[in-house]
Amino acid sequence: MPELPEVRAHAERMTAALADDVLDGVTLLGFSSLKTFDPPPDAAVGSALQRVGTRGKHLLLDFGDTTHAVHLMQGGRLRPDPKEAKKPRGGLFRWTFADGGSWLLTEAGTERKAGVWVLRGKVEGQPPLDGLGPEADTVDAEQLAAMFAAHSARVHTMLRDQRVLAGIGRMLANEICHRAKVSPFAQTSSMGAEDTERIAAAMHDAIEEALAVERERDDMSSSADRPSRVHNHTGEPCPECGDEVRAVEYKAYTVNYCATCQTDGKVLADNAMSKFGVRDAPPKKRPKRSRR
Repeated sequence: MPELPEVRAHAERMTAALADDVLDGVTLLGFSSLKTFDPPPDAAVGSALQRVGTRGKHLLLDFGDTTHAVHLMQGGRLRPDPKEAKKPRGGLFRWTFADGGSWLLTEAGTERKAGVWVLRGKVEGQPPLDGLGPEADTVDAEQLAAMFAAHSARVHTMLRDQRVLAGIGRMLANEICHRAKVSPFAQTSSMGAEDTERIAAAMHDAIEEALAVERERDDMSSSADRPSRVHNHTGEPCPECGDEVRAVEYKAYTVNYCATCQTDGKVLADNAMSKFGVRDAPPKKRPKRSRR
């Protein structure tokens, strides 16, 4: 899923291409993609796009009185649409501009979770932006410490909680924990001042580096194209110490880490029910059979 760096860089590209261009029309291609009913999706027709901003993982197409909030989810992309096919593959929503041509929201796969919210007036506090935490790259160590104290969870889990911090996903969470040399399974309640400062610094560095790379691109990267130290590098050498990058596999995602750098050499058991530091679950005892 695109995270803060990918979404923000894409918003900058869209602003450069479309700022001050007048919206000529919109086309709803997938019924489920429109998440609001009032105002209608064509309420911004005739208005100029002022800019494309972001909030967390959302793109915000600002037409003045009306804003289109777009969430790409896992497989969504918003790109120029020169062909303007009537039934584009994976097509969900199309914007047509007076000078900038058409831009198409698509989503790969069959889930169809990407969507558009048409908002009137001030967008903060309205769905889908209501309840979002502050932008992750604006949070300092003192603020992060307060968040750790208020939210008891594994560090990796809390970093990805959009209600606490907006913009961090699975990849950044893996990279931040590795840079900070903190176990992804460590509890937020156990984080001391030094750990918190390292995590805050790692968070800012990881976001800044990813954003710099993304700004060099002409289009949003795929997950496989994004530079990383441990994310998606299971079995490869850790770039810091040379130990093997390990993984804890879940149904929807993978936690990557280095045991030497992050867990004092302890290997995390590869299932959600295992406790920190347990290599393998103890074998179940078989009942003794009676001999007759």
